[in-house]
Amino acid sequence: MKREEIMESVRSQMPEKRWTHTLGVMETAVRLAERYGADPVKADLAAILHDVCKYWRVDEQARIIRENGLPQDLLEYDKELWHAHAGAWVARTQYGVDDEEILDAIRYHTSGREKMTLLDKVVCLADYMEPGRDFPGVHNIRENAEHSLEKALLAGFDGTIRFLLDKRKRVYPLTLAARNGLIVELEAEEAQE
Repeated sequence: MKREEIMESVRSQMPEKRWTHTLGVMETAVRLAERYGADPVKADLAAILHDVCKYWRVDEQARIIRENGLPQDLLEYDKELWHAHAGAWVARTQYGVDDEEILDAIRYHTSGREKMTLLDKVVCLADYMEPGRDFPGVHNIRENAEHSLEKALLAGFDGTIRFLLDKRKRVYPLTLAARNGLIVELEAEEAQE
C-alpha cells in the first residue's frame, strides 16, 4: 500500500483533531529522526500508523489482543495502552508493514520499553511533544529534546507516571522499565564524559 493510501485510510478512522495530532507526530518524528540519526522514512510511517486504531471500539482492541498472541497483561491496565499493540498488529495485517523496527515503534509508543531502539525513542517522543500537545511539562520535554532524546523521554515518562499516581491508577510495568532503562543509559553516558 502506498503512503498516500495509508494516510487516507488512517485519516478516515479518526476525528479531525486526532488526524491533526498524527500530522504533528509525523513532522516531529521526521525532524527527530534526522537530528538523531534514525531512519526518517521509517519514522514517518510509524508516526502515520501510531494511532491507527485508537478510536476503534475498546472491545475490538481487546479482541485483537486476546486472539492474536499479544501481551494479555495489557488487558489488566488502562485501555489507553491497548491501541498501540493492536495498532502494530493492524499495521502488519491490514497495511502490510513487515518491518519489525517500525512495528515495534508503533507497539511501544505509549508504554515505552527497556532498551528502546532509536526509532522507538523518536516515535514515542514525537507523540509526547508534537506541536499540538499542551500539558504541564511539555515545554521541558521540548527543551530537553534539543539536546537529548533520553532526557526528553525521561521527562515524559516521569510526567506520565506522576499523572497516573495522582489519579491512583496502576503504572504499566513496561513504562517503569523504560524509565529505568533511560536512567541507566544516561548514567552510562555521564560516566563516559
